[in-house]
Amino acid sequence: MSPLVVILFASLCVISPKMSHAQSQVDEYQLKAAFLFHFAQFVEWPLDALKNPDDSFLFCVLGEDPFHGDLERIVEGKLLADKVVRVQHIKQLQESQGCRVVFIDANESKQISLSTASLRKMPVLTVGESEDFLRQGGIIRFCLEDRKVRFEINQQAAGDAHLKISSRLLQLAKAVMGGSAGR
Repeated sequence: MSPLVVILFASLCVISPKMSHAQSQVDEYQLKAAFLFHFAQFVEWPLDALKNPDDSFLFCVLGEDPFHGDLERIVEGKLLADKVVRVQHIKQLQESQGCRVVFIDANESKQISLSTASLRKMPVLTVGESEDFLRQGGIIRFCLEDRKVRFEINQQAAGDAHLKISSRLLQLAKAVMGGSAGR
């Protein structure tokens, strides 16, 4: 990982969404979309997990699309692990076959424990934003702190999914469960 990528990613951690409420929702999810891409850059997947017949790296959004197309605009077509990034929107967990990153919308809180439980042993990076996401087995949780987008990591859940999270990402986290604390 180049030092420039680390600096750019670290700067995302301190950018706050704009002040007006209507505008802040858009900016918040633009930042979260960028974070998702960078999270994937700082995760090491098992080699067999990256074998896809269509040679793509799939980001999936379970539930409603809070990104309103920003995720596609920001990540689609980029390369991760020598694979082209694609975005897929899914309504049910059964549609997550081939997903490497699954964002679980906060409105899907009824499905969070089911989702994280069924993906627990699979090499899938689960990212959400509900208050109890990490306690229910999610790997990364977005949170807002002083109008800044921050994140917390459940290192135990990442280990269960056979994913290795870079120490650089762990250091940028607000908090780390099952490991040393972030900043």
